[in-house]
Amino acid sequence: MNIRAAIFDKDGTLFDFQSTWGVWTGLILARIAGEDTALFEQLAQALKYDAQARKVMPGSVIVAGTPLEIAQNIQRFKSDMTVAEILNQLNEEAEHAPQVLVTDLRILTAKLRALGLQLSVMTNDAERPARAHLAAAGALQLFDHVIGSDSGFGAKPEAVPLLALAAKMDVPPACCVMVGDSQHDLHSGREAGMRVVAVLTGLAGREELSSLADVVLPDVSHLPAWISAQNS
Repeated sequence: MNIRAAIFDKDGTLFDFQSTWGVWTGLILARIAGEDTALFEQLAQALKYDAQARKVMPGSVIVAGTPLEIAQNIQRFKSDMTVAEILNQLNEEAEHAPQVLVTDLRILTAKLRALGLQLSVMTNDAERPARAHLAAAGALQLFDHVIGSDSGFGAKPEAVPLLALAAKMDVPPACCVMVGDSQHDLHSGREAGMRVVAVLTGLAGREELSSLADVVLPDVSHLPAWISAQNS
């Protein structure tokens, strides 16, 4: 069956991961820790964050976790705040996180639309910051649907949010492709019965992704050519 829809992860797929979340993590930890340098160091270690390099390390909950999971991790060290209070600060800071696109999304989506595809985004980020990021990049209107981990459909690696998007687009899961940079993305796509494409613009390397993906691409700009070959 031909591919008729593409569902994209956001961070590490459409946006460069470290340029966004490496900076964001430093800002949010500084905001929560204040002048308590010991707490900052505890949080950085718990979240696997290299403060000097301003980089999130592989295996961090920030890579594929939801904002709720990140807040729960932080609250273990910041007991005077509730998870809800921390979550609110995470989402506030996330809306203003710097965004660096991997490729020109107008060109990418135009090529995919020319192939007859519908396009959506599913991120484990919260929906409001995700929409803000896409809007700031002038790309929100380029996608048919955007959902996050708090949109009522669960989070990756579950299949449910991807199946919900397939239903919204009225496209059978087998005619969809899930595009992402993490094992969570690929597992959710497989569970949903979709084809899965990995890209190398996140923290995971080819060796981590190749056994889970139909193909590993350098970045999403290579996707139209691959889909065109699959549909020919």
